[in-house]
Amino acid sequence: MNTIVSASILNADICHLADELDKLRAWQVDMLHFDVMDGIFVPNISFGIPMLSAVRSYTDMFLDVHLMITDPLRYAEAFAEAGADRITFHLESSSDPRATLEAIRSTGCKAGIALKPATPPEAVFPYLSLTDMVLVMTVEPGFGGQSYLPDMTDKIRQLHRAFPDLCIQVDGGINEKTASLARGAGASELVTGSYLFQSPDPALAAALVRGENTSPQAV
Repeated sequence: MNTIVSASILNADICHLADELDKLRAWQVDMLHFDVMDGIFVPNISFGIPMLSAVRSYTDMFLDVHLMITDPLRYAEAFAEAGADRITFHLESSSDPRATLEAIRSTGCKAGIALKPATPPEAVFPYLSLTDMVLVMTVEPGFGGQSYLPDMTDKIRQLHRAFPDLCIQVDGGINEKTASLARGAGASELVTGSYLFQSPDPALAAALVRGENTSPQAV
């Protein structure tokens, strides 16, 4: 299975976002990861519905919307209307998981559930019949640039062993080394932000996250 690389625009140059979006094609990034933070569920505030709509009007890339908000059920339809292709919300939010999944799917969007580091993998099992993807956070959600939590590799492995066909996304501290750990444990989608956008060679960085072979000179 080919690894999907999702670029987190939390780390992009927002003043030149259109240029950044254009670069993702050249870097062979597969999808765009759009982090939404409300300052309550996580101690940071990021992007909202108007910005997602603007991004959707500019690009046809797959928009992977990650809701780090307290009440995702309330906003699921609005984010779908703004152009999300998949909406992922946190199991730890205040919204009922099953109702939220059903609301997302009713819009035609794919639905994902995210797990904070302290949440055990078993917590998501009752909802997998309605879930297209499970996001394993390998940092505490809320800020980019954090380091990968090594204990999360086993969490990815447990999910993959229990459900081999499950799409598992990993977000947090992904670089060429941690990407290898996540892929080896069973992850099929990797979100990268700081590592990609701050790299002197982002196309190479994306290739390394994907696990593609590169020349010794390039490495």
